[in-house]
Amino acid sequence: MTLFENDRAMTPLASRLRPSSLEDFVGQEHLLGQGKILRQLIERDQISSMIFWGPPGVGKTTLASIIAGRTKSEFINFSAVTSGIREIREVMNRAEQSRRMGLRTVLFVDEIHRFNKAQQDAFLPYVERGSIILIGATTENPSFEINGALLSRCRVFVLKALGEKALVRLLKNALKNPAGFGGQNIEISDENIRAVAAFANGDARTALNTLEMAVLNGEIHPDGIRVTTEGLSQCISRRSLLYDKSGEEHYNLISALHKSMRNSDPDAAVYWMMRMLEGGEDPLYIARRLIRFASEDVGMADSRALQVAVAAYQACHFLGLPECDVHLTHAVVYLSLAPKSNALYTACEECRRDVREKNTEPVPMQIRNAPTGLMKELGYGKGYEYAHDTEEKLTHMQCMPDGLKDRTYYHPTQEGEEEKAARRLEEIRKFREKP
Repeated sequence: MTLFENDRAMTPLASRLRPSSLEDFVGQEHLLGQGKILRQLIERDQISSMIFWGPPGVGKTTLASIIAGRTKSEFINFSAVTSGIREIREVMNRAEQSRRMGLRTVLFVDEIHRFNKAQQDAFLPYVERGSIILIGATTENPSFEINGALLSRCRVFVLKALGEKALVRLLKNALKNPAGFGGQNIEISDENIRAVAAFANGDARTALNTLEMAVLNGEIHPDGIRVTTEGLSQCISRRSLLYDKSGEEHYNLISALHKSMRNSDPDAAVYWMMRMLEGGEDPLYIARRLIRFASEDVGMADSRALQVAVAAYQACHFLGLPECDVHLTHAVVYLSLAPKSNALYTACEECRRDVREKNTEPVPMQIRNAPTGLMKELGYGKGYEYAHDTEEKLTHMQCMPDGLKDRTYYHPTQEGEEEKAARRLEEIRKFREKP
């Protein structure tokens, strides 16, 4: 083996097979298909500042590499992980000098979401002046992670996870391509190739790395290497789920859980809950969201829902993982199947809006406390009616301030046990309408 061949063998398969042209690029047809806008911008070398947003392994860095090979501008590769403000300013000053000489600079920033606000601000004046064309790559939602001023000057292109068919095509190419395993006789069934593609979950890098691992651990025989189902299963025994507890996927999954329960779909709700747990989410966080849901979306239709949710929180606190998963499942299924009412939520929101937007109303004198003689002289508590002194346990006394005396916030539904609350409230209101 020559030194070159040895160096090549040490290079990861995903790096050896990185496409150098749009023709070799797999996936993202919505952006790179014939006639699509991003393809035209790259082919015409008319790129402007842009952000590539998508999950890992979908081609963000590869696209930047293809642009680097086609553009007539100076291309600078920059990492948000290893660079600080000093390095940014050095590159920006160099780009500014190039601009004055009529040369463009394309700056690619991988993992741009790792830059803090001050670091991102350092790019802004140079992007505005056109000293640089900024291309950022991020796995996080740019709306959350990129400064608004910088984001407004960039076009955002959303890259999608690769489909299973695209990954199968990629894997088969790796087996034939001389840069991959093309010079070797690798035996692997179509079923196992599809298993690798399914395991990769849309990530081309994971697919190629898994294939490489399977081949390296395959059975060696005189004619080549055989990848067996048993050997492959050891490489794909557990998938690392895409889940960032502080990023967009965190909010996507808790939203999916909440909306599945609201839609009375226990199967979907349990699935999204388990996705969060397997991704490393704190079970107490999930339990807290269930407590909120119990009052926001079930409420008086089944007041036991709140008790179940609180009990699940306590169980998670007492036991922790892995034992508390069944308690969360108990609460999620109960909340999913419970009758639904958002009457408490709407009452809360309508009342909050009045408190914030309307004048501050004084407490009516009849329901003020009068602990001192002076307060009694001033009329505090005068006209107070003690409900327990009446047969109905009701009075006609006004408790709302004058400016809101006819305002109602709680409008019960006819769902579940809230129907009883609705009947009771109707009786109370009819009583108070009588003189």
